[in-house]
Amino acid sequence: MIALLLRTALSGLIVAVVAIVARRNPVAGALIASLPLVSLLGMIWLWRDSNDAERVAAYSLATFCYVIPSLPMFVLIPWILRQGGSVAGAIGAGCMLTIILYLLTTVVAARFGVRL
Repeated sequence: MIALLLRTALSGLIVAVVAIVARRNPVAGALIASLPLVSLLGMIWLWRDSNDAERVAAYSLATFCYVIPSLPMFVLIPWILRQGGSVAGAIGAGCMLTIILYLLTTVVAARFGVRL
């Protein structure tokens, strides 16, 4: 239980730091958010919990495969906002696009023998 609380606090701290920095400098906040800190922490905790290098490798590959289809969201959201759309609508559309691209990625990856 202590490990879960520690993990939750650390993850929350990362999000809080990004939000605070982004208020002063959006580019710096985005740079911090783009660092794969959460993925790296996930790998560390997975290794600590399982001691299974193959599981960590599978996690790392799956993370890579899912990062690529999430990138168009970061183009769609500012485009919608600059067209006068609402923030909630832009974020919702970005999330929907990402979900669709995740599903497509899963299907395409399976054709190449990668199970996600």
